[in-house]
Amino acid sequence: MPNIKLTLSYDGTNYHGFQLQQNADTIQARLERAIETVFGMPRRITAAGRTDARVHALGQVVNFHADTRIPANRIPYALNSVLPADIVVTDAAFVPDDFHARYSAKSKVYRYYLDCAPHPRLLTRHYAYHVRRPPALARMQQAASTLVGEHDFRSFMAGGSPVKSTVRKLLRLDVEEHKQYIIITAEANGFLYNMVRIIAGTLLEVGWGKRDPDLRPVLTALDRNAAGYTAPAHGLVLVEVKYE
Repeated sequence: MPNIKLTLSYDGTNYHGFQLQQNADTIQARLERAIETVFGMPRRITAAGRTDARVHALGQVVNFHADTRIPANRIPYALNSVLPADIVVTDAAFVPDDFHARYSAKSKVYRYYLDCAPHPRLLTRHYAYHVRRPPALARMQQAASTLVGEHDFRSFMAGGSPVKSTVRKLLRLDVEEHKQYIIITAEANGFLYNMVRIIAGTLLEVGWGKRDPDLRPVLTALDRNAAGYTAPAHGLVLVEVKYE
């Protein structure tokens, strides 16, 4: 059967995350239902990553195997015709049989959005975390620079997530301001559970003057209690999964 790669965007506001769950509405459940409708057979998809409830995506990637005569460029149209409006397939391609949405990925890019306006902005209330006290951008940028590189990020991992290794290579961690939004962009060869949200919460505490900008001691502590709080899910977006 051909191996089909899909790129999709979704608004996670009304879903209990990406992964299948019993008695819960998820992105995966909706997408697999659409695939069964279009391709005439039930298919289990593999995703590049599992986003939590209320987390969004602009560039999630999945793959699955299915027989079809539909040209690749028409697959998004077919799936979008039966998907809800808050899940959109933006691209489809036939890929080599050994392509795996998760294990073939070289890096992932996430963004965390902070709304720093005096009052919450209505149209982005589901996509940016409003903070009542604007943080100091320069302090956040200084702190971000101390996290870039290959480190053991155990201090930035939520509990209850068994992994073989907590070492990850953070390729970049940019903190930028645009029209009273602060945008934190993180790219790594892999992320631990809630890693970006914990980094965002920690950078906020630095920006508010609650902790020192040098976060190297937090890394070396290897203790979740050494890092800051976990920023809310709705400010997080999976922007891109890179394969080359």
